[in-house]
Amino acid sequence: MDMLFAAAAVFLAIHFLVSGTRARDAIVRVIGEGPYMGLFSLASLAAIFWLVLSYNHAQAGAENPLLYDLGAGMKHLAIPAVLLAFLIGVPGLLTPNPTSVRQEGVATRPDAVKGIVAVTRHPFLWGVVIWSAMHLALNGDEASVVLFGTFFVLALLGPLSIDAKRKRKMGAAWDGFAAHTSNIPFAAAAAGRTKLKWGEILDWRMAVAVALFVVVLFGHGHVIGVSPFPGGWQPF
Repeated sequence: MDMLFAAAAVFLAIHFLVSGTRARDAIVRVIGEGPYMGLFSLASLAAIFWLVLSYNHAQAGAENPLLYDLGAGMKHLAIPAVLLAFLIGVPGLLTPNPTSVRQEGVATRPDAVKGIVAVTRHPFLWGVVIWSAMHLALNGDEASVVLFGTFFVLALLGPLSIDAKRKRKMGAAWDGFAAHTSNIPFAAAAAGRTKLKWGEILDWRMAVAVALFVVVLFGHGHVIGVSPFPGGWQPF
């Protein structure tokens, strides 16, 4: 379990103490944007690999106490909740967005606030928030709480770091984009700062999200080893 805690700490540290901070700015000034992105990507992948390996080891060990059990009813919420996570997160990956890696120039485009970006400027991370929160509710053992809690904390607080980084780098261009969007889903629309165009939101990206969700849903039991269906039903 100690290795899992260490992996989680390292994973969060490289995001909250380096990426999005002025330390990142200083490193980029010395080695350049490209080399920094390469090194950071490698560090992130290594940390995720360590995190997953440590989680598997902790779950197989004897010291993995059950911290809570929210009841079998949570399993009936899992499928619709994770579907919602896919419907927000997948289109977020497929929509041009100034908050994404090396897409800062999108902020100056007239259609910058488009589709799912009008709902939230951090759609992928909000998808991860919903996904990780649901898995936290379903899995109360200590190892699962550490693993899914790590992703939950990163996805929930990550937008604040990204917004600060973009503001420092982009200045007025970021301010103009941020004025018509929101981190909290639907907040900008509720405040009248943007208008939701459902034709743009419910487009091919949403179809891709549904297709990927179906693949994950029916493959989950075979790949992960746990059926996502209430009662443990296996489709094949």
